[in-house]
Amino acid sequence: MSSPTDRGRRLLPLLPTNHPLGRQAVTCEFRCGNACAHEAPNTTGNAYFGDVVKEVVSRRGMLKAGAVVAVAGAGALAFSGAAAAAPPAHAEPAGRGGAKDPGGLNFEPVQPNTLDQITVPEGFQQDVVIRWGDGILDDSPEFDFDNQTPEAQAKQFGFNNDFCGLVPVPGYHDSWLMVSNHEYTTESFMFKDWSPTTITEKHAKIAWAAHGLSVVMVDRDPRTGKLFVCPDDKRKYNRRITLTTPFEVKGPAAGSKYLKTSADPTGRRVLGTQNNCAGGVTPWGTILSGEENFNQYFANASLVTDPDTKAKFARYGISGGASLRQWERFDKRFDLAQEPNEANRFGWIVEIDPLDKHSTPVKHTALGRFKHEGANIIVAKDGRVVAYMGDDERFDYMYKFVSDEKMQKGGSKRAREHNKQLLDKGTLYVARFTGDSPAAEIDGTGTLPADGEFDGSGEWIALAHNDKSFVPGFTAEEVYVFTRLAADKVGATKMDRPEDVEPSTHNRRIYAALTNNTDRGKAGKEGPTEINPRNGNKHGHVLEIEERRSDNTATTFSWKLLLVCGDPKDPGTYFGGFDKSQVSPISCPDNVAFDTHGNLWISTDGNALASNDGLFAVPVEGPKRGQVKQFLTVPRGAETCGPVITEDFVLVSVQHPGEIDGASANNPLSHWPDGGTSQPRPSVAVVWRKDRRKICD
Repeated sequence: MSSPTDRGRRLLPLLPTNHPLGRQAVTCEFRCGNACAHEAPNTTGNAYFGDVVKEVVSRRGMLKAGAVVAVAGAGALAFSGAAAAAPPAHAEPAGRGGAKDPGGLNFEPVQPNTLDQITVPEGFQQDVVIRWGDGILDDSPEFDFDNQTPEAQAKQFGFNNDFCGLVPVPGYHDSWLMVSNHEYTTESFMFKDWSPTTITEKHAKIAWAAHGLSVVMVDRDPRTGKLFVCPDDKRKYNRRITLTTPFEVKGPAAGSKYLKTSADPTGRRVLGTQNNCAGGVTPWGTILSGEENFNQYFANASLVTDPDTKAKFARYGISGGASLRQWERFDKRFDLAQEPNEANRFGWIVEIDPLDKHSTPVKHTALGRFKHEGANIIVAKDGRVVAYMGDDERFDYMYKFVSDEKMQKGGSKRAREHNKQLLDKGTLYVARFTGDSPAAEIDGTGTLPADGEFDGSGEWIALAHNDKSFVPGFTAEEVYVFTRLAADKVGATKMDRPEDVEPSTHNRRIYAALTNNTDRGKAGKEGPTEINPRNGNKHGHVLEIEERRSDNTATTFSWKLLLVCGDPKDPGTYFGGFDKSQVSPISCPDNVAFDTHGNLWISTDGNALASNDGLFAVPVEGPKRGQVKQFLTVPRGAETCGPVITEDFVLVSVQHPGEIDGASANNPLSHWPDGGTSQPRPSVAVVWRKDRRKICD
C-alpha cells in the first residue's frame, strides 16, 4: 500500500499529548517511569572534550580527502570506502543524475500517516506472525483477555515485544528460532478496571510472567512466503523466560558484595530479567538481551539511609516511595528498604541459548551495568569478539567490550561452549568524542559547520580489565556494578540517549541511534557539541564510527553524523549530504539493522513529526548515501521495534499498539491486529514481496 488514502481508508488524528516528544504520557509512565519528567541522573560536570581543547585545527585548511586530525591525543584516521564528505554548497546534490537505487532499496516509500494498521509499499504484503497471549508451549491454553492467569501467561507469548532475532535450527530448512524480548507491561491495557488502587497479587504475577523473553520456532511457507509459528510437533525448542526464571551471574563481579541478598547470599543467582529492550544474535547462535529501565520497578529508595547507597541509586534513577506497579507488596525483593542490593542485580546484558531449552541464562557482569539498550557483536580481525553498547539515558554514554580470548569457529558443542564464555573476560571501555570544528560553529541549531559535516575523532577509554580497575578510586567490582559512576570519573562524552549500537560486517563501521534529548541546552545542562549538535534535540541523529585501520579492537576512531533527523524542510537536518527534497522525514531513531547489501535500516520510537512510527532504510555507501526511504508504518500508538532484515522477508515487532493517552482496556483506541472491537495486542509482523522476489534485490 503506497498511500495512506488507498482503498478509502480514513486517517485517524492522534490524540493530543503534553509530552515534549511524540510519545504518549502513558507509555512514558509504564515503560521508563516517566524518565523525561525527572532530572537526568547524570549530574556530573563533564565538559565536552572539544570544549577544553585550546587549539582546534580547521579541516578547511589542513585536511584533505576526509582525513581527520587527531586532537588532544585522539587518533588520526580517515573514513575508507565510498563514504565521502559532503559536497561544497555549489555542487550538484548527491543522488541526482539518474543513479539507480542501491540493492535492497527498490521500493516506493510509504507516506507518513496515522492509520491503525501496518502500511507497506506497493507490491509488498504483511501479516502477523504471533501476538501477545498466543500459545507457544504444548499445553498453552487459548488466550482469554478477561480471564488471564499467571500460569497461562507463563506458557504464552509475552507482552510488549521489542527486540526480535532469528537463530537457524540445525537440520531444518526455512525454519528458525525466533527470540523476542518482552520489555515492559502496561497494566492499564492488560486488565480492565486496573488502577494503582486496585492492584492484586494476581495482576503482579501475570505481569512477572509477561516480562522476559519468548523462544518460538517459526517456519516459512514456500508457496506464499508467509512466516508462521510451527505446529505442536515442532515445538521442542519453544521456551518462556520470565521474571521468576533463574539466571546465573558470571564474570568479574559475580559474587560481589553488592549483588548479595537474603535470598541469594552467594551473589551468583538472580531470579528473572526485566525491561529487556534491544539485543543481538551472537556469531555462535545465542541471544544477547539488554536490561534497560529496571529502576522503575523498585520501591522505597527514600527509606534507605546510607548516603553512599542513596547516591548510587540516584545515579541510576532510583528514587521515591511506592512503585507504580507496587510489586513490593507481593515480593520483598522489590522493596529496597528490605533488599537494597536487589536493584544491582538488574541492568546487565543477559545471554540466552535458544538451542538448549534447559540451559540456564546468564547475566554477564564484564559488560558493565547501566540502562542497556542492547549489545551487538562483531568478530575482530584477530578473532576476538567486540560488543558495542549504548546507555539509553539523556547525557549518558557509549561503551564497548573486547574479549581476551578468540572465538572458535564451527558449530561443535565444544566450540559453542567455549564461545559462550567469551563475554566473561576482557576489557570494558567508554567513549570520548572530539569535534574537529571550532566550538563557535556549533550553535545548537543543527547548522553545519564550515567544513560541511559534523565529524571528528575519538577514543575508547579503558575502565577495567577483569579484576583490574583503571578508574582512580574504584575497585574492579565497583566499575562493573556502578559503571555509570566510573564513566563519569574518566570524563566520557555525554550523549543524546544512545540506544541501539551495531557494527556492520560489510564495512566494519559502527552505527548508533541517538534517539533524542530535549534537555540539551537547557539552563544548567550541557549545551550543543559537535557530536550532539542541536539544543532541545527532539528528533535525534544517527552516528557512524570507523575505528583505526578498521580494527574493531582499536582504541581510537573517527566519526561522522550520518543523519541529523527531522523534517527535511528544516534547515537543521542533514541526510548524509543527499538532496533533502528526495528523502523521507524521520524522527527518533531507535533500533538499527543491516540488509545483505549493507544498507542501514532504522526503526523509530516516539516520532515527533505527528505521524506513526515506522521502519526506514538508507544507503551508507555510494552516490545515494543518506537517501532515507520509509518502508513501513506501524499502527497508531505503536512503536517500531526489532527489526530483522533478510533476503526474503522483514520482521518488525509492533510494541504497545493503541497506547494512547485516554485509552485503556476499558476504552481501546486501537483494534490492531484483530480488528473489530478487539483489544490491541503487541505482535511480531512479517512483510514480504507479493511477487516472491528477494526483499534485497
